[in-house]
Amino acid sequence: MRIARRDAASDLVHEAMAPEAGSRVESVSDGYKWIALSNTTLGVLMATINSSIILISMPAIFTGIGINPLAPGETNYFLWLLLGYMVVTATLLVAFGRISDMLGRVKLYNLGFAVFTAGSILLFITPGSGNTAALEMIIFRLVQGVGAGFLFANSAAIITDAFPARQRGMAMGINQMAAIIGSFVGLILGGVLAAINWRYVFLVSVPVGVFGTIWAYLKLHETAIIRPNQKLDWPGNITFALGLTILLLGVTYGIEPYGSSPMGWSNPLVIAALIGGAFLLALFVWIETKTSDPMFRLDLFKRRVFTWGNIAGFLSALQRGGLQFMLVIWLQGIWLPLHGYSFEETPLWAGIYMSPLLAGFVVLGPLSGWLSDRMGARMFMFVGMMINAVAFFGLMLLPADFDYRVFFVLLLLLGIGQGLFAAPNTTVVMNSVPRDQRGVGSGMRATFQNAASLLSIGVFFSIVTVGLAAALPPALTSGLSAAGLPGALAAKIAHLPPTAALFAAFLGYNPMGTLLPPAALHALPAANQANLLSKQFFPNLIAAPFMEGLRAVFSLSTALCLIAALASLVRPERASEEPEEPEEPDEVAEGVVAAASGDVAASFIEER
Repeated sequence: MRIARRDAASDLVHEAMAPEAGSRVESVSDGYKWIALSNTTLGVLMATINSSIILISMPAIFTGIGINPLAPGETNYFLWLLLGYMVVTATLLVAFGRISDMLGRVKLYNLGFAVFTAGSILLFITPGSGNTAALEMIIFRLVQGVGAGFLFANSAAIITDAFPARQRGMAMGINQMAAIIGSFVGLILGGVLAAINWRYVFLVSVPVGVFGTIWAYLKLHETAIIRPNQKLDWPGNITFALGLTILLLGVTYGIEPYGSSPMGWSNPLVIAALIGGAFLLALFVWIETKTSDPMFRLDLFKRRVFTWGNIAGFLSALQRGGLQFMLVIWLQGIWLPLHGYSFEETPLWAGIYMSPLLAGFVVLGPLSGWLSDRMGARMFMFVGMMINAVAFFGLMLLPADFDYRVFFVLLLLLGIGQGLFAAPNTTVVMNSVPRDQRGVGSGMRATFQNAASLLSIGVFFSIVTVGLAAALPPALTSGLSAAGLPGALAAKIAHLPPTAALFAAFLGYNPMGTLLPPAALHALPAANQANLLSKQFFPNLIAAPFMEGLRAVFSLSTALCLIAALASLVRPERASEEPEEPEEPDEVAEGVVAAASGDVAASFIEER
């Protein structure tokens, strides 16, 4: 640790003696670090609320602009409103982190707050209707995604700059607790506001964004080493942005039906996107090894803690990202209707019934960060992932119509596991990054997390859909025929892509009401109509094939958690990978000045 301290001190002395290499590091007061934490936490909270608030309010939004998101040709609007925000954010994070290291993290974080607020205002005043309004909203959501990219790319770096090493775990825990809270608050808030007016779903971010923008502009100041003389890596930026965007678009369209196939993985455009995106990302890696100022600091991967910490974080996000999506469909499509809730009510109640996941994280997130500052992070990361593996194994054993008390405990365990893992993992990764590269390091970490979340939705959804495509048609054919529907029509409806039924349940529509032609439905006796549209008909049909796919998803998640647990135990190879001694920044600055003065005096005496 003494070696690490001397290395850190010599780096700062070098910066002080060579001003052309970077700007002076401002001292950080004890009060400022709490301002930095509270403002970045507000920004992350706002961004994550908006990533989930739209999930529950989509039926009201599409009704308000006058389109049916499940009609042929309209599904793209639904997918882009749902995933476009995440695609843009994931694509831009590394570039924004790199630019922030060059121009200033606080400056670009403030810009992110302003851009996000502008996107929220545009969404609130969406002027068009029908397909025009849907396209406008997608564009405005992309604007929000750009703002969120600036916020996510810099929040962890700003916190790392502001807090000494002994307090970073606690600060990261509070910040990430806000991120998880935001994802669940968004579900409930979206349901409440959409019931009043769909435009309020977007208006709620405006006062928060305006306040946060002004507060950040007035109170945040740069404490990082800025290197404005570096060049922007345009070839790297372009190949990375194009490669990741094309790859994620391929994943997004892969979960849509193609021709007679329930999924789009055989679509030539999807195949081309996956191959082309992977090729561009490989080209990007080659470019980064040849440029003097790379966007993606590949040399950071020489640090074992950075590499394995990001691997663990990626695997954790991979098992977590699609989890919420799958649990929501399970609750909305099966469990809640079987327990008397109408399909229209299920989006709101799904958020409420998933609250144990939130509770576990809220309690353990800050606590694990605080404890890891004192006891080390690796064991908390390992135990957190092992608890998650146990919880996923427990979910595998549940029936479709489960006992909620058992479900409650398993969700609580998942929240506890994530809470134990998240803050220590972020702290370990950020502590391993040199001070002048924290922006790009934060962007790289966030890119892995966001890309994993998108990939997991595509992978998990595909696993479930493939199982449904094989098992659902015969069950649906026999069920519809028994309910009085003509055999030919029943067979035709049964062979429709199962994604339509899953999307319907996810959006809070009765899936049978969207699958059955109105004329055929109205031709049946009233008792048969009531049976087909009842709360029990669709859940009972889909339960068995859906659970087969869901158990495969939980098996995969268990394996990912076990691998992440092992990756969490990797220790640093060199002392320089450890965080600096837990001194206050002002004390470090004083020590550096003293060391610099002593070195200069010694050199002068020696020369004389």
